[in-house]
Amino acid sequence: MDDAAVRRQLLAALTEDARQGPEDLARQLGIGEDRAAAALSALEEDGVVRGYQAVVDWDETDAPYVTAEVELNVELDRETSYEDVARRVVKFSEVESLRLVSGDFDFAATVSGESMNDISHFIAERIATIPEVTQTVTHFVMETYKDRGVEFEGTDEDDRLSVSP
Repeated sequence: MDDAAVRRQLLAALTEDARQGPEDLARQLGIGEDRAAAALSALEEDGVVRGYQAVVDWDETDAPYVTAEVELNVELDRETSYEDVARRVVKFSEVESLRLVSGDFDFAATVSGESMNDISHFIAERIATIPEVTQTVTHFVMETYKDRGVEFEGTDEDDRLSVSP
């Protein structure tokens, strides 16, 4: 198997379960453990693999946690680029992700906090005050059914009452 195929298969395996070590990955890919470890290190050094995170169902914890999807519109001038705005926004610990998108708004941000009030204040006081930001629209996440490819338990139950004519 060539190096590009090893990299692709390693990424697929890590996306499925990032807890796997080189030994498990090597066994799945049918390659030596040293080769798997070297390929994994190269992916990390090249910035392809940027980190390893757990997918947490915050509703199953007693920790206060609220997430919002926030649309940001910006107006740029000759000296300011999208990347300049993005560099400012990503520095806030409340911002979990930020993407430049196509469509009716410029950026899509995922923001978290301990309460809706915390997020509202953060958006109003820290994001909306960035000079290039012209509009924000905040959508609070009410329920999560799937996150990063992981389905959450109990999402297939339909608790609505049946209505018949």
